[in-house]
Amino acid sequence: MSHEKEPVEDEYTDEEQEEQGMIHTPISALEEFGINASDIKKLSDNGYTTVQAIAFSPRKALLTIKGISEAKVDKIQAEAFKLAPKMGFETATEVKERREEYIYITTGSSELNKLLGGGIESGSITEVFGEFRTGKSQLCHTLAVTCQLPVDNGGSEAAAMMTSSRFGLLIVDSVTSLYRTDYSGRGELAARQMHLAKFLRGLLRLADEFGIAVVITNQVVASVDGNMLFPGAADKKPIGGNIIAHASTTRLYLRKGKGDNRVCKIYDSPCLPEGEVTFSIGLGGIEDAKD
Repeated sequence: MSHEKEPVEDEYTDEEQEEQGMIHTPISALEEFGINASDIKKLSDNGYTTVQAIAFSPRKALLTIKGISEAKVDKIQAEAFKLAPKMGFETATEVKERREEYIYITTGSSELNKLLGGGIESGSITEVFGEFRTGKSQLCHTLAVTCQLPVDNGGSEAAAMMTSSRFGLLIVDSVTSLYRTDYSGRGELAARQMHLAKFLRGLLRLADEFGIAVVITNQVVASVDGNMLFPGAADKKPIGGNIIAHASTTRLYLRKGKGDNRVCKIYDSPCLPEGEVTFSIGLGGIEDAKD
């Protein structure tokens, strides 16, 4: 007696995925191009589930997989390059059209959304840093809820990872806390930065490959030389140095305001002008500022 697989209600067609900038090709497609099923299973067991993941990964990373020889890696990547879209050079017009397909996840505050050009952008890494009690985790909690709203309402129609549905938001809170305890002292600084760079590269690959929004929070540290990086920073600077600065697409600095109000400043962004707005933290999460 055979049983047919019941369709998942939240599955997306290729056309719907392409409209939302989240199209990707499952790694099983390589079997039609002469790649053995056993090799595909080895790749899948090691976290490579899409053709894009194979195409974007460095050759030496694939060589670490047991049972995958150099000849197999060359053949697998050659076929992946043929299947994976967005490989090679792109014109500025093509990049603009691709970025217009990205969606924006509402933050819960209309003024903060306006500052960010619509909300938290998908397909990129947004870093949120500041002192304690400035609203970093509250913003993450609000985004975890609003990302499940329909796209028309400022969400990404995502769901929690434990469901069979896709997810459109990845939050790391905080990205540097464990590195500060596991790698201590200047003697381990180089190892810490190298591992942090690999971790951030993995986050960026997920954003590029699946078109999800990646939000990371970061802590601050007192500036030893006493030079303020920007007005209102009170001799504080984000941890991670140039490694996080180069990996993050948009960097947001949060600081305390009056009462429950908080101030968000765009510290760095390739497409947004510098500016700041005031928002508030209420019972429902992030909301517009209170008078």
